[in-house]
Amino acid sequence: MRILHFSDLHIGVENYGRTDPDTGLSTRLGDFLESWDKVVEFALTQNVDLVLLAGDAYKGRDPSQTHQREFAKRLARLSQAQIPTFLLVGNHDLPNATSRANAVEIFSTLSLPHTYVGSQLDNYLVTTPSGPIQVLAVPWPRRSVLVGREDSRGLSIEEIRGMIEARMTEAIALRAEQLDPAIPAIIAGHVTVSGATVGTERSMMLGQDHVLLVSALERPQADYVALGHIHKHQILRSGSPMVVYSGSLQRVDFSEEDDNKGFCVIDLDPAAPQGRRLTNFQFQSLGARPFVTIDASVALGDADPTQSVLRAIARKDIAGAVVRVRISVPQEMEGQLRESDIREALQDAHYIAAISRETQDGERRTRLAAESARDLQPMQALKLYLESRGVDSQRQELVIQKAEELVEEEAAEAD
Repeated sequence: MRILHFSDLHIGVENYGRTDPDTGLSTRLGDFLESWDKVVEFALTQNVDLVLLAGDAYKGRDPSQTHQREFAKRLARLSQAQIPTFLLVGNHDLPNATSRANAVEIFSTLSLPHTYVGSQLDNYLVTTPSGPIQVLAVPWPRRSVLVGREDSRGLSIEEIRGMIEARMTEAIALRAEQLDPAIPAIIAGHVTVSGATVGTERSMMLGQDHVLLVSALERPQADYVALGHIHKHQILRSGSPMVVYSGSLQRVDFSEEDDNKGFCVIDLDPAAPQGRRLTNFQFQSLGARPFVTIDASVALGDADPTQSVLRAIARKDIAGAVVRVRISVPQEMEGQLRESDIREALQDAHYIAAISRETQDGERRTRLAAESARDLQPMQALKLYLESRGVDSQRQELVIQKAEELVEEEAAEAD
């Protein structure tokens, strides 16, 4: 039995992209859809029995009709090939009101063949070409489901979060005990696990994070633990069961510059006893669009500061990449930099994210091309500004979270 585990597809992320003249869509949307295509092609050609998306099909809780159409087109290919797909609900898939549907709920409503939606912390029995498999789904928690108003009265945010984490741990243990030991089982979770290395998802959060101990998920009844939410691929436990974040399929920003992007492929032997079913694990790299940072330093008295920057650019492979240039230059020589020459040297890049200059007095300036500035979304512009000012990542997260709340409040009032 072969399982393909991936996560954090995030259709709708369009930062650092431009409009494709052939489709009228963002080239970055094309990047994410191309990755989804590669997942589907692998499943169709490599005898995959189950495709598991461990949360966050979309970037936002209200995906556009175009984003829904493009996601569904590829999902339909798997359905038509009778390859089951399990869609775990992630934090980006959840609505901002309990009464509203989540972003992937439509597929269970339509009863799309061979498609399962894990919207509740529960056990699901999935029929695959190689026999049944159990999925203990741990979607992103809804506070209202786990903690009532009376329970939380008078408690601090940290105390409420601790209560949610304790109740999730208890519920996972209970559902794990209910798994049939004669049938292969995996735990699929969209959560943050203590000890995991986090990145961009910290600044993409919609709401407060919850952190589980790895022991909450490392249940002996499971043959594998498939995790989503953290964008960096990492193996938290290599024993039985393996506990693995597949990571996202594409880079979202420069904090993921050095991350290897792809998905996981797991082979299970249904005839083997519980705890010894995993026969093979591999990480399949996808070749995501590269992000490249170029650091150039200009020495005091340099006869041609621009040439020093051009040499730094020449040392990097920028073809098709999202590129940023960070120039350290003496204040009195900043005016000698020829930005037109620098941009000309970057013409093979897919997108110039920024050209920033930091002078010896510590002042930092970030300059964008006019077309780049036009394409920036508000949150992207804010993030770029905070990065250019050297704001630490934790403070960036807080500022962006508050900005998102303000945008959502404004949108709610407009509705």
